Amino acid sequence: MRIVTAGMGLRAGHVLNTLTTAMPEARVVGFYDPQPTHLEMIGTDTPRYPSVEAMLSDARPDLYCVFSPNVYHLDQIRLGLEAGVQVFTEKPVVISIAETLELARLLARHGGVNRAMVGLVLRYSQHMVDLRAAMAAGQLGQIVSLEANEHIAPYHGGFFMRDWRRRDSLAGGFMLEKCCHDLDIYNMVTGSRPSKVASFGGRRSFLPQFAPASNAEAEMFHVKKSVWESTDDPFRSDADIIDFQTAILGYESGASLAFHTNLNVPDEHRRFCIMGSHGMAEGDFVRGYLRITARDGRRVADHDYTQGAATKGAHYGADAMMCADIATYLRGQAARLPVSILDAMEAGMAAMALDQARVTGQVVDLTETWAELDAFGLRT
Repeated sequence: MRIVTAGMGLRAGHVLNTLTTAMPEARVVGFYDPQPTHLEMIGTDTPRYPSVEAMLSDARPDLYCVFSPNVYHLDQIRLGLEAGVQVFTEKPVVISIAETLELARLLARHGGVNRAMVGLVLRYSQHMVDLRAAMAAGQLGQIVSLEANEHIAPYHGGFFMRDWRRRDSLAGGFMLEKCCHDLDIYNMVTGSRPSKVASFGGRRSFLPQFAPASNAEAEMFHVKKSVWESTDDPFRSDADIIDFQTAILGYESGASLAFHTNLNVPDEHRRFCIMGSHGMAEGDFVRGYLRITARDGRRVADHDYTQGAATKGAHYGADAMMCADIATYLRGQAARLPVSILDAMEAGMAAMALDQARVTGQVVDLTETWAELDAFGLRT
């Protein structure tokens, strides 16, 4: 298995290192990046190519990974599809509705959704493995309503305000860049897509008047390093992303979700509570638990993830689980993965609609948007 990557930074190095550990027969045989970092994670002797086109032509890869900043994803995915190579792309896939529809056209033309995989790792997490099992066993019944959040510590919020992700033109917006994982798993839970969404939010923490007064406190906002298109001061940067957002989503199934994200939460958590006709599921990725309670009050499952694999590695252990599943899939030992690129495109469209609702102050109806996407025939 010969692997190449467009984009070589910390995330690329981590995933590629984890994948080649899970798949010893695979090796990274080339990369393209005008400003590479963390080359030691894949081998400093890995060949560097002057363009994606040259890399795809000369390295003869079996798998082509796209880890570049979001704004470059569509064009780089296009090159992989046109070259006939299996593609893996980091989330979010693309940064606008128009790009999503163009990607749908490309996938329809070049073999369908199985031509590309996506790094939405929360679907692979032990939390979601156990939640899917509980749902399949009928422990929740019909999904009725959900509440969830992604609350991020100040050091990580400061990173977003300094990194290239601070600019919508490069990342597509905070809800898309960071919360597409969450929107995807709630699409999965409801078995449907949002039909209407509303949202409120803005910037109320990362403002000049709240900048740290001491150097010691300021250091906290520089723990997570940024390289490309970075700036120094998260409180006085040219960021146009928000630092809090509250969203309401109504799904095609009839279920609803209240979702809240905030980039300045000292005791961070990533919690969900799912109410069904026959029971409820409550969990937290950060605090490491999942509890299933029947409607008569019986606790039918109580998972503790504070020990073992779920505490190791990035994304609550899900990165290792994702790479193990991808290795199995690439070997032909599994027919499908827990998440598809179409799932990622639908979660992305939901995030984009939420930002449209936030900016316009109006409820956004996604009916026509889904019809446009479905017209490409990617659903099976």
